[in-house]
Amino acid sequence: MTRKIEQVRFAESAPKKKRVAAYARVSSGKDAMLHSLSAQVSYYSDYIQSNGWEYAGVYADEAITGTKDKRDGFQKLLTECRKGNVDMVITKSISRFARNTVTLLTTVRELKELGVDVYFEEQNIHTTSADGELMLTILASYAQEESLSVSENMKWRIKKNFEDGKPWSGFVLGYRCENGQYVVVPEEAEVVRRIYREYLDGLGATAIMKGLNDDGIRTRTGKPWRIGGVLKVLKNYNYTGNLLLQKTYSENHLTKRKMINCGEQPQYHAEGAHEAIIDLETWEAVQEEIERRAKYYAPTKKATSYPFTGLIVCGTCGKHYRRKTTASGVIWVCTTYNTHGKKACASKAIPESTLYELTADIPLGDLTAIRAENGNTLVFCFKDGSQTVKRWKDRSRAESWTEEMREAARQKTLARTANK
Repeated sequence: MTRKIEQVRFAESAPKKKRVAAYARVSSGKDAMLHSLSAQVSYYSDYIQSNGWEYAGVYADEAITGTKDKRDGFQKLLTECRKGNVDMVITKSISRFARNTVTLLTTVRELKELGVDVYFEEQNIHTTSADGELMLTILASYAQEESLSVSENMKWRIKKNFEDGKPWSGFVLGYRCENGQYVVVPEEAEVVRRIYREYLDGLGATAIMKGLNDDGIRTRTGKPWRIGGVLKVLKNYNYTGNLLLQKTYSENHLTKRKMINCGEQPQYHAEGAHEAIIDLETWEAVQEEIERRAKYYAPTKKATSYPFTGLIVCGTCGKHYRRKTTASGVIWVCTTYNTHGKKACASKAIPESTLYELTADIPLGDLTAIRAENGNTLVFCFKDGSQTVKRWKDRSRAESWTEEMREAARQKTLARTANK
């Protein structure tokens, strides 16, 4: 019997479409720039689909610089790549993707290991190509230098505005900024006057906040009032018609971290720079009342026992340090770190004994702040504008033990031996 063998043909599966996403960014929140961002998003949506690729989304960030890693759109894109949902990323140029050379190369290398190609249109570079990383390294260095140049130009413009008595930020309740000058917004100005009036009448920030919210009055952003917002209005010197400029400054053009100005940069005082909402006498009366209430309600024990309270400022997040008693002794720790952990602030705790040692020759009354920087460094900022930098060493575990702790350990060892 002859067998007949027939060849079975399987239907060929359609080739898998490349999943392509795009990233767009503008570094300014101005209307023209936001329109540009909208145009970029629309362009990439059409571009991806017209090439027959599978659309994996367009991720965008607005008014955030390319030197910062904390960009929501950028981080969402990386998350999708790590999940294996993206095969290629398209972006306009290196400077749009990242101006920090380290961030750029680290991100590109990670994506390359995940099998994700990044295509920079302007430079015509594919990161998965043979010479892609070499070209990227060279061009990324130029992008970082460009960022430095932009930053220096920006600093010059800000400084020039300060010297001319012009505010840099126009986001102050009661004013809008027109041609570099504050112009009063009558409806908002009335809210400011109400807050000052009620505070001098004896109401606290909590009661003022509740009254505003109960009356349906919202902040400029349309959100309910909070205690911090009320206090910010009460302490804002700009309402007197005068300006105190450059109270903070940026550490550098990469991190953009805000630092409290303890004399590192010049400050500028512009008298009569714009129309006042609150007269100077009223503002000073409110500051005196804030100080009086703070002293009245502050526990006397805390004021006499803790000489460093309100002095130590975290150089990482800008918050104050607080005193804390632990099993190994008394330490001073950043409030952000203490509340939210190391992910929110990577600052280090300082033993109280170390603070006493470092301030033995420094009158605390002469200080405006003690700034705790990375690398176990403390910057002592004096009222005359001068500074002193001191460094401290971590104590070994044995050195941090008190006599009570050693005695407790001995008793524990004896008890354990007796039970054997």
